[in-house]
Amino acid sequence: MTSKTSLTRSGWAIIVLSAAALALGGCGRKGPLELPPTASNTAPTAQATDSETERANQPSVFNPTFGSDATPNAPKGAKKSFILDPLLGN
Repeated sequence: MTSKTSLTRSGWAIIVLSAAALALGGCGRKGPLELPPTASNTAPTAQATDSETERANQPSVFNPTFGSDATPNAPKGAKKSFILDPLLGN
């Protein structure tokens, strides 16, 4: 007699693949994005027009640099420890 609650091979395969995807999904380094090795660090020397300068100074969803020169509103809090800190080297 077979039980209806036992897992088949495909059931175990789904569980193992899901666990592997979750484990590998957390891999990576903390920090800003890095440029590809072939990219140069120099910015293009194109002159910005007045309308581009005005657009850069306006708040927008598509302007990630807006407010980057402003001071933060709230002070930084104390660093909270995390269980994986020894593994991550923090």
